[in-house]
Amino acid sequence: MSFEAELSLTLRARYPLIYIPSHEEERAEAVITDVAKSLGRSVFIWDFVDGYQSNPTDAGMGKRNPLQALEFVEKIPKGAVFVLRDFDRFLDDIAIARKLRNLARKLNREPQNLILLASQINIPDHLSELFAILEFPLPQPSEIKREIEQLAATTGDKLDAQALDELVRSGQGLSLERIRRVLAKAIAANGQIQAEDVERILEEKRQSIRQTQILEFYPSTIEITDIGGLDNLKEWLLRRGGGFSERARKYGLPHPRGLLLAGIQGTGKSLTAKAISHHWHLPLLRLDVGRLFAGLVGESESRTRQMIQLAEALAPCVLWIDEIDKAFAGLDGRGDSGTTNRVFGTFLTWMAEKTSPVFIVATANNIRTLPPELLRKGRFDEVFFVGLPSQAERLQIFTVHLSKYRPHNLRAYDCDRLAYETPDFSGAEIEQSIIEAMHLGFSQNRDFTTEDILEAASQIVPLAQTAQSEIQLLQEWAASGKARLASRQNVLGGRGNPN
Repeated sequence: MSFEAELSLTLRARYPLIYIPSHEEERAEAVITDVAKSLGRSVFIWDFVDGYQSNPTDAGMGKRNPLQALEFVEKIPKGAVFVLRDFDRFLDDIAIARKLRNLARKLNREPQNLILLASQINIPDHLSELFAILEFPLPQPSEIKREIEQLAATTGDKLDAQALDELVRSGQGLSLERIRRVLAKAIAANGQIQAEDVERILEEKRQSIRQTQILEFYPSTIEITDIGGLDNLKEWLLRRGGGFSERARKYGLPHPRGLLLAGIQGTGKSLTAKAISHHWHLPLLRLDVGRLFAGLVGESESRTRQMIQLAEALAPCVLWIDEIDKAFAGLDGRGDSGTTNRVFGTFLTWMAEKTSPVFIVATANNIRTLPPELLRKGRFDEVFFVGLPSQAERLQIFTVHLSKYRPHNLRAYDCDRLAYETPDFSGAEIEQSIIEAMHLGFSQNRDFTTEDILEAASQIVPLAQTAQSEIQLLQEWAASGKARLASRQNVLGGRGNPN
């Protein structure tokens, strides 16, 4: 259901108090006005500085007086919609709270509605049951297209279809005001809107995402070939590479939903998330789940909804949730008034019901702490266990890293020997041994050698030894059939088999 249809239904159902969180005040008010007028309702808009402004006879009414703004509602005949800007700031006032309760009972019987318009949800607990919350979505592609065409018309130019489509796609996830600003800058710089302005819009998008302080726009240049081993996982990903194409839609395929990568630290889980984004040519958004949680009641849930809205507006995209086990471990609601449970519930419902092309890549080091609901079929397309690399995979990993650091001198290194002499090493520990060897060679004013790498490796105590019991539990969990193996060989440590 569109926002307009949902708002119309809510108004007709005589919900007395409606709360709409949005940073796009002007656009939201235009939509509210259109919907109200389609129902034959008058619209009155109030703010603290200017009071009511919609009707000349009532101009300034309630100025700097929020209680008077509510009293004014009772003076207007039936059939009106009142929009109160930033009214969330006054909800803790006992007089305001009491008046809202009285109005809610009265408006229940009349075709009148009170809409609070604020930048975020900020409702005290004692009033939470009074409000119906409607999420105002970011602009749809059709709205962005119309805005760009109107701006282009001001310069007397007409964009070709391909350039227009690229600009519209790059603008998804931004407010109309931001799109206007960045394109106005393009017109000021070049006198017109060009296809090259896509990069300007993308930079504005990065700024917008950074300002949310929830999602991080994560540019990635990692190739699938930069990952050593994990052949089963790579094969699975390559088969789904075209899953977001129009051809896949015509075939009847649903959008790929995502995957959970569980396993030992340093085995390439995060690297895989970056490689997926680059290989599929999709933007990569990194979610720090800890940033969803805030001190104010209701704000964490609001941030979660904002994150979902932004990710869906930027779709198709890859949403990378690193170390999801730390965020949702041991859900019991103790100590946070159940906030963690509510955030998790919202997130879980979205994962199960989403139809947007947002591919979720979640990584976890300790799978046993995750709630079982998260692992149920339907949340992810697949759950993969990423274990310690076999000797053959360690050979690939050494080759990948040495090709990066010494591309013209790779044959100088005995990668077979290095792979054999590093049992139980993860990919991260292999890379660290090479870097340590480089420091050793650099300090002696010479190139590093195979012997330097082996010397560095001998100084590293692998995680497989320091956290042996935890890793054993993870391997037993994977062996029980609860996850697919990312590698063709299930390696429990040791020297492995090069064949």
